[in-house]
Amino acid sequence: MRQRPPLHGRLKQEFRIASRGSELALWQTNWVRGELEKRFPEARFETITIKTTGDKILDVPLAKIGDKGLFTKELDTSLLRGETDFAVHSLKDLPTKLPEGLAIAAITERWDARDVLISRHGEVLATLPEGARVATGSLRRRSQLLSHRPDLEILEIRGNLNTRFRKFDEADWDGMILAAAGVERLGWHDSISEKISTDILLPAVGQGSCAILCREEDSETRKFLASMEHRESMLAALAERSLMRTLEGGCQVPIGAHALISEKGISLAGCVCSLDGKILVRDSVSSDSCDDAQALGARLAGILLENGGREILRGIFGKDSR
Repeated sequence: MRQRPPLHGRLKQEFRIASRGSELALWQTNWVRGELEKRFPEARFETITIKTTGDKILDVPLAKIGDKGLFTKELDTSLLRGETDFAVHSLKDLPTKLPEGLAIAAITERWDARDVLISRHGEVLATLPEGARVATGSLRRRSQLLSHRPDLEILEIRGNLNTRFRKFDEADWDGMILAAAGVERLGWHDSISEKISTDILLPAVGQGSCAILCREEDSETRKFLASMEHRESMLAALAERSLMRTLEGGCQVPIGAHALISEKGISLAGCVCSLDGKILVRDSVSSDSCDDAQALGARLAGILLENGGREILRGIFGKDSR
């Protein structure tokens, strides 16, 4: 690993980190904190846990709450008030339009971006019985699952990972869909029945990466956090977030995206799906230059809109879309 400069000469050596209080959120925050401590042993950190709207409202589907900052707004407020210095988020929870005064200081290396199936008896998606009951809290997963297996009965589930596993154990569901990265970060690899191919289920924008936010004007903290940036994951995020930004998507819209970075350049797959899964518009684009990441996302969004995505969004929002 490339050696990072010490903190000698820096005015700031103490940092307050804003984090949600779930086990997964704290795992991610502690991981970032640990990596920074390796790079800058002189730095000192304090973690401030904050409960967000998404943590408080657990009896309403995410899409019906209608807030793009469900899991971020309260942490944003703490940053803007100067109560904390930076915040660690799951990138997939981060709106594409950030509050004025905040900036992404770093996007960390992406873990497995796929979704996984947790099944009762080890079945994979193809072997679940007809009419199987599968739980998810995501419109994106629901819509793509119904497009692939219209016979499934999709059930709503909310709560952090621990809560979801408890509910699964207590219920009579046949399966549950979760993000691979979260399950693996908490060490629950053995519970995974199948890692679902992105040919079937495109992940959420940014799924698998963490984003570190701080105040835009705090150049010292931004430089400090830049050591956590992972270039390939950042480029993938730029492409995927550009796609979502152009489509004006959020929790209310079933949008999937997955960018891959290689020596040959960048490729991006994306989809927009109707809520009932009956219409799915999917396509992909590529470029031999990673410098085209944002433009690539906007280009794919335009293709999706022209090929039926506009009608899907009009049906969801009840008005015309780009």
